[in-house]
Amino acid sequence: MAETIIFQSKPARPAPNRTEGLLPWIKLNLFGTWQSALSTVIIGALLVLYVPQFLNWAIFTSTTSTNADACRAAGVGACWGAVVEKYRLIIFGRYPFEEQWRPLVATLIMLTMLVVSCIRYFWSKWLVLGWTVTLAAYFILMYGSLFGYLDVFGLSKVTTDRWGGLPLTIMLSTLSIMLAFPLAVVVALGRRSHLPAIRSLCTVYVELIRGVPLISVLFMASFMFPLFMPQGVTIDTLLRVLVGITLFAAAYMAEVVRGGLQSLPKGQTEAAASIGLSYWQTQRKIILPQALATVIPGIMNNFISIFKDTSLVTIVSLYELTGSHGLAFNSDADWRPFKLEGYLFIVAIYFVFCFAMSRYSLWIEAQVNKSKLR
Repeated sequence: MAETIIFQSKPARPAPNRTEGLLPWIKLNLFGTWQSALSTVIIGALLVLYVPQFLNWAIFTSTTSTNADACRAAGVGACWGAVVEKYRLIIFGRYPFEEQWRPLVATLIMLTMLVVSCIRYFWSKWLVLGWTVTLAAYFILMYGSLFGYLDVFGLSKVTTDRWGGLPLTIMLSTLSIMLAFPLAVVVALGRRSHLPAIRSLCTVYVELIRGVPLISVLFMASFMFPLFMPQGVTIDTLLRVLVGITLFAAAYMAEVVRGGLQSLPKGQTEAAASIGLSYWQTQRKIILPQALATVIPGIMNNFISIFKDTSLVTIVSLYELTGSHGLAFNSDADWRPFKLEGYLFIVAIYFVFCFAMSRYSLWIEAQVNKSKLR
């Protein structure tokens, strides 16, 4: 007799936990462990306590009046009229008021070239020509002549000691990065050289620069270096400061690059030698591309540091963004009580540029990771 088989359905299993969406993200990232939950509660309490006060000061009780007396009479709120009144002095420094269109155009040209340089489509040999034209246009507009001898378009000459504000900050940081990066790569290779003289020279340079603060380097470049020059020979202060920042940044960046070089296995170099590649071919085609891709976060960290460290040039009488803020508020007793609003204005400028560089670094890392997945 055949056995009868009866099929019975199993009870439904519980649905899997959601891993996408706002609530799962909050649970995982903010309340995943008791330490994370405690940190979330403490930070949330501080935000609830202080953010409403800041918003009340910055927005709800603020005023945009450009009259200092009206701002003082308005109460405890922010006076954004101080920024409206002083923004041109903050952004352009001591540059002649009627000629401020020139640093504006020069800065826009340089920023446009920076954006173009960050787009992969434009990475070609023509980029070098583009930067040559951009730098020539920048200095022609800012100074009013080419190399100090040839007048261009009838522009009046404005000496470098009157340059300031955001154009000076962008110019110093851009040129320092452009000059420091290749120097850092050479120094990093030199520190790993088998030639004792080259290795020792690069080591002394790095340790000497890293052993002193940037302020001392700027003082040396601005005040001490001219004492060693022959009688009657002078070098522009802006140029000396640019060289000082470049040398300082290159020393730190060289150690970052050297870390990337040391992270590669020795087999990479041996494999290159086995197929007959020279030293420079090996470095250019095999070693450096991998090493630089490994240390992208460290390199970008140095770039951001260079951009912010330009604020130190104020001590040698070059009034970049933060120095121009001091000129705008410290010299005007009526607006001096509202310099905090001015600081928040330049903080916003610094944040926009630094955040943009940080996001670009993440994009570069994503592109590198794509190549590793192939």
